[in-house]
Amino acid sequence: MKKETDFFPSFAGGSRYYFDFGDCSLANGFAQIDTEQDAEYFGMWANPFSLTIVSYIEGDVYRTTCDNEEEFIEEIKKIAKFHSTDFRGIDCGTIDKIEERFKELGLEEYLH
Repeated sequence: MKKETDFFPSFAGGSRYYFDFGDCSLANGFAQIDTEQDAEYFGMWANPFSLTIVSYIEGDVYRTTCDNEEEFIEEIKKIAKFHSTDFRGIDCGTIDKIEERFKELGLEEYLH
C-alpha cells in the first residue's frame, strides 16, 4: 500500500471544499466518506476505481493508494471502525457508476 502525505496547496484557500469540487469530486470518481466530524477543516473521500482514499485534516492532505481491492476494502472498514458512532456512510451522490463499484467491492452496507 502506498501512502503519501502532501501539503495543502496555498491557492485552495484552506478548505476541504477545494476537494469536494476539485480533485475529489464525483466527476473524478470519488465519493465522500461522511462522518460527524465533517467540517471546513476535515473531510475524506474514496475512489473505488483507483482504490484511493484522500483525507483532508486541518490543512494536511493524506493520500492512500491501495495495491489491490482487498486493501481498499480493509481501509474503508478501518475508517468506519475508527469513526464508530461518528461514521455516517459513503455518499456516492447521484452517480450510479460509483455506487455500483462500491457494491461490486462488497461495501454496500457502508453506503447511504
